[in-house]
Amino acid sequence: MSDATLHDATQDPDDFAVQIADQVESFLVAVTEVAKGDEPDSAVPFLLLEVSQLLLAGGRLGAHEDIVPDERYEPDTGPDADVDELRENFARLLDPIDVYSEVFDPYEPRKAPVPARISDDLTDVITDLRHGMAHYRAGRTTEALWWWQFSYFSNWGSTASATLRALQSVVAHVRLNQPLEELDGLDTDQTPMGDETLEFEAGKVMQEEIGGPLGL
Repeated sequence: MSDATLHDATQDPDDFAVQIADQVESFLVAVTEVAKGDEPDSAVPFLLLEVSQLLLAGGRLGAHEDIVPDERYEPDTGPDADVDELRENFARLLDPIDVYSEVFDPYEPRKAPVPARISDDLTDVITDLRHGMAHYRAGRTTEALWWWQFSYFSNWGSTASATLRALQSVVAHVRLNQPLEELDGLDTDQTPMGDETLEFEAGKVMQEEIGGPLGL
């Protein structure tokens, strides 16, 4: 299935596979455009919207019964496209709010939050979704759905959820006029930290850094 036929009018728009593919494709196109940096002032709220919409597709995949691929072994889709440029663009665009604190598993007690990067998370999600899209465009619809569902549970679902929480927090702090302390020293190279250290390290994202771009 080529790009030209991805949204073929002859396809049933109510078909589950078509709807999921549409949502995935919409996300990939939109966030790639954001990464170009042409409209930096609207990057954070736009990413908040796009990640939220993607997680709707993820929720539908998660609620769906297990999808079984047609073949026992996954067909080779070739090497994944390089995302280093995307990652670097996101990092520049989202500075100084790129690094945030994440809890990997809320059901594991006493696990300290660890630093993560929105730029890393977005490109990680994009890589997973592109892999499934390669199957879909090749006409392997069931394989694509299986991959999107499997990787939703194993990687991109939790990654996108953490990213959404970070983006929502940024927008909420601005809208509620509650600027964070300066981001001083928090980085992904650090070891896991306790609550008191995180509170100190989280620091402050000055309201003028993100309030202006959001039009506040």
